[in-house]
Amino acid sequence: MTAHRLQDTALRYFLEVARSGSLTVAAERLSVSPSAISRQVAMLEDLLGVPLFERHPRGMVASPAGELLAAHALHGALEAERVVSDIRGLQGLKRGRVRLACSSGFANEFLPRAIADFRAQHPGIQFQLRAARPAEVTEAVLLGEADIGLTYSRAAVDGIRVERRQPASVFAVMRPDHPLAKLRTVTLAQMHPYPIALSGADNTVRQLFDVGCSQRGLVFEPVLTSNRFESLASFVLHGGGLTIAGEITVRDRVRRGELHAAEIRERGMRGRAVELQTLAGRTLPEVVKTFLAFLGEQLPAPAAA
Repeated sequence: MTAHRLQDTALRYFLEVARSGSLTVAAERLSVSPSAISRQVAMLEDLLGVPLFERHPRGMVASPAGELLAAHALHGALEAERVVSDIRGLQGLKRGRVRLACSSGFANEFLPRAIADFRAQHPGIQFQLRAARPAEVTEAVLLGEADIGLTYSRAAVDGIRVERRQPASVFAVMRPDHPLAKLRTVTLAQMHPYPIALSGADNTVRQLFDVGCSQRGLVFEPVLTSNRFESLASFVLHGGGLTIAGEITVRDRVRRGELHAAEIRERGMRGRAVELQTLAGRTLPEVVKTFLAFLGEQLPAPAAA
């Protein structure tokens, strides 16, 4: 009888605590009181006879039993969402929702343009777009908070199905009138004499750049450091010097002639890849599968700028 007594409300509350690691945050997301969530979690623990969380001063971490139950609850929640979505889509892609998580560079122009182009064919589809650090994008997919992740990855992750993967070089980005703009590829030594703006050390482009500089024995002192690519791009556009980025991040601006991008010709600069990620073992709603295929078509192997 235990399986039949795993109530939907209790599982929803439990899953939100497992996702957020906090009763307070879970309560805010679900618009209920923390005490209501605490009672439901306690009921599940009494029912199953095991602790589902390890309580710490800074939050709650799922126990081994909690991890098993969270996987079950997540599967059930995602499957219910899929069924509802597919029922609504029986008469074509007239309604539906796609939740996306991406690295910040993809959120500037690439994904908004792809969404607009897709909605031109399917105007009833709604989108949610969250920009985050690469590891957080993958985590959002694993937690079922995003249907599709688009990010840069350097290693395989358990539980993630990679729908598409392609190498991603690092490019030097500059104004079309910059002295290096006549070149399709550049070396770090060629870039060294010029002022440069860089992202923070947690950015994958910056990490590959730093490794390459270390191998060459070159030290770049950035005149500007920012966690926002828009700030770096504006610096370049106003004649401040160079920055670095992935090809997709600047693709539209290069096409419009606003910027020039030259591939950095150094060993190791292709040490990461663009990945389209989904949750392994999940049956995706039809609308998500359709947009996933559409998005894959927007990611051809990049040519040198």
